[in-house]
Amino acid sequence: MSETAAFSYAFATLQQLAEDVLKHASAKGATACEVDVSEGFGQSVSVRCDEVETIEFNRDKGIGITVYSGQRKGYASTSDFSAQALRETVEAALNIARFTAEDDCAGLADAALMAKDCPDLDLYHPWALSVEESIETARRCEQAAFDASPLVSNSEGASISTQQAHFVSANSLGFMGGYPTSRHYISCSVIAGEQDAMQRDDWYTTHRDATRLDDPQQVGRIAAERAVARLGGRKIKTGEYPVVFEAPLAGGLLGSLVHAASGGALYRKASFLLDHLGKKVMPDFVHIAERPHIPCGLGSAAFDSDGVATRDRDIVTGGILQGYFLSAYTARKLGMHTTANAGGSHNLIIQPGQYDLDGLLAQMGRGLLVTELLGHGINYVTGDYSRGAAGYWVENGKIVHPVEEITIAGNLKAMLAGIVAVGNDVQVRGTKQTGSILLDRMTVAGE
Repeated sequence: MSETAAFSYAFATLQQLAEDVLKHASAKGATACEVDVSEGFGQSVSVRCDEVETIEFNRDKGIGITVYSGQRKGYASTSDFSAQALRETVEAALNIARFTAEDDCAGLADAALMAKDCPDLDLYHPWALSVEESIETARRCEQAAFDASPLVSNSEGASISTQQAHFVSANSLGFMGGYPTSRHYISCSVIAGEQDAMQRDDWYTTHRDATRLDDPQQVGRIAAERAVARLGGRKIKTGEYPVVFEAPLAGGLLGSLVHAASGGALYRKASFLLDHLGKKVMPDFVHIAERPHIPCGLGSAAFDSDGVATRDRDIVTGGILQGYFLSAYTARKLGMHTTANAGGSHNLIIQPGQYDLDGLLAQMGRGLLVTELLGHGINYVTGDYSRGAAGYWVENGKIVHPVEEITIAGNLKAMLAGIVAVGNDVQVRGTKQTGSILLDRMTVAGE
């Protein structure tokens, strides 16, 4: 791939392909149809111990077609954009629909809710980075990690990735929308220590606009500092302690809230937040907003996977759950209205407090700072939470030693209700934005 590489298909071609699918579905007797046409490409380069380890190029395309025959639904997809392949894929989807059970909640979203005008959300910033430049950038990133400390003894590598894509979504209600997007990242993972006393850690930066990525050397330095800081880790006594989730992990708590408040979990009655709309789930000071139209945002979108226009809304105000995350289908299952969240949440932001991480540790006084979580021990029906963890023990508001080989446990309902403070040390790495979060207590299993 050279700096002049571009999409293989013009945006207008994607629109025409979508139009052709809709026409053929209608001609074949589908009562409704929706189609997604996409193309993407990129390159990824990784360097380990100054040697080039991988150079990867990717170029993908696909069409996903959903048809409805009354209340019966069928889906098929293809990566072949030829006219014959499109016709065969439409017919395959219709054939599947004929053999599926009727579902009175199946169907497109309400036509009045479809996105009419798509705002330019500034989501496309191609990075004209040659392979040679990628290698040089990755080497600088990794070398900065080795230079940061003589205790950094090995590397798992530094990686540079640049990705571009564009897509068109359309349906038989007259909706058609789409736009190009980009996403780039720089990462570094290193090992500190010798023989048995070794620890690894990593750091990365990601953005739609490469000019807003963190400096590669800074990424390497932080990865090294984090790995070195973990040397000499030990267990702590089993007990109940206050816990701070470091910002990169705190987004996982927001993710758990989203999962439990999502239509799929709710209509299956597989959520600890069942029937909690309008009820207090967090302390008074917690405010969580969904902001889908942030320019250049990693979670920004003009419409959801159903074609429904997205809008700003508040999820939690004064600690009270104000909204679920619903698609057209899950909303019908619950007898509610879609919240334009088919496909997930968009830029979920918890209002930061006044303190940075050091301030939160000072507020906690004595307890555990968690910087790594292992395993997936979450039961969303009951809210029970148990995961392996590592981090640092804190006394008098200061880190005193690393901690490893422990398990933290609690219940998500109690954890959300037990938020003491939210930090202002926000790391924007995805669709959920939060600073570090201090919880009043969790059970820590150690010695």
